[in-house]
Amino acid sequence: MKTIKSILIAATLISASAVSTMSAQQAAAQSTEPTFNVEPGDTVMINRECERYLTGERMSLWVYDVEHIVKQLGTKRFPEGVMLDNGNGGILSWVCQECIGPVAPKAEQPAEQPVEKPAETPAETPAETPAETPAETPVEEPAQEVEQPVEQPVEESIQEQTKKDYNRFTIGVRGGAASLLHSVVKGDWICGGDALLDLQYAHYWTKENRPVDLGIIVGVAVGYSQSGMKAVVDTTYTVNTTDGAIDYTLKADEVKENDSQIQLEVPLMFSLIHDNGLFFNIGPKFMIPVYTPYKQNIKNPDINAYFPAEGVNVSNEVVTGLVQNNQLNTKGTDNGAQFKINIMLTAEIGYEWKFQNGNSLGLGAFANYSVFNSFKNEGINKSLMNVTPPSSTGVANVDILSATSTYAEKLGYFDAGIKLAYHFNFYKK
Repeated sequence: MKTIKSILIAATLISASAVSTMSAQQAAAQSTEPTFNVEPGDTVMINRECERYLTGERMSLWVYDVEHIVKQLGTKRFPEGVMLDNGNGGILSWVCQECIGPVAPKAEQPAEQPVEKPAETPAETPAETPAETPAETPVEEPAQEVEQPVEQPVEESIQEQTKKDYNRFTIGVRGGAASLLHSVVKGDWICGGDALLDLQYAHYWTKENRPVDLGIIVGVAVGYSQSGMKAVVDTTYTVNTTDGAIDYTLKADEVKENDSQIQLEVPLMFSLIHDNGLFFNIGPKFMIPVYTPYKQNIKNPDINAYFPAEGVNVSNEVVTGLVQNNQLNTKGTDNGAQFKINIMLTAEIGYEWKFQNGNSLGLGAFANYSVFNSFKNEGINKSLMNVTPPSSTGVANVDILSATSTYAEKLGYFDAGIKLAYHFNFYKK
């Protein structure tokens, strides 16, 4: 009997030792699990000292000033991470616990009080054996069942939504200096200005580890531009009449032309937008002048007619040619009749500010330069003051033509200035 009692006592001691060892191992395993100061459903805000998500991407400025909801705690990839969601899909990303602070935590005080004390006091002292077995089975098993379905869809959605392709509709206004760049032998172009309205559509492709979004922009713009040119009139030519030849010398101190146009533009640009807000757009642009009025002023015109047969000079006479007072200032709408299309190279650079609603405001500089235009001046050999010589039926007649149609050898286009644009961004789901 004594032997049997000894065996039973030894078995009891071995069992107790094994149980103690298992308790220690369980406690050690539990101590390695991460602890969180927040729970799913808590409302938090991101500290401004935190600049990047756990995925490595830089945070936008707007995320610091809004409330976020704790969606999930920990995953295989980020065991100590906290996934946030602001409720409208604007953010769905992992951050570290140190990056967040509570705004209105859900029962944070009562949660710590009842959990810590009952776990320490009643669990350790009264019953190590009965507590260990039921605790291991019901707690660990459901945890594994929950982790798998939650972790899988969440991680996939983060990879898809952190960097998403998006479409953009833009309304913008721009303006600055502009000129038709008249090429004149005895004169020069005059710089003016323009103002335009832009309507654009763009699509951007994004990539998870790429800080730059790539896009293509198309659209239409309509606006008004004004510039001009000035030249000196100094033309000589000979005409033959029934009474003999007449040598004409036509002069004016200055002819100044003011050119206006309503223009239509169609851009096709490649676009780059950096995560920090900088953007750069470049590409071709087609410009069509729809309406091209002009105004012109002539200073001190002089028409001299010389009759070589008689050796006589006649200057500013009605019979041989005289510019009337009402011809000193002229205007018309056919100045750019042959200016059908202009192909330009355009470039834009600036900065964008993103709003909480996902839209953005852009401010930048732009420049357009003509690389081709269809202007052809077939009247380059004409005189600004075109004189029909006198005849037996009447006196001479003087027509005043535009400076562009007579003196401009080439035309181009250039404008540069400031652009302000509001972007409506539509992200793919």
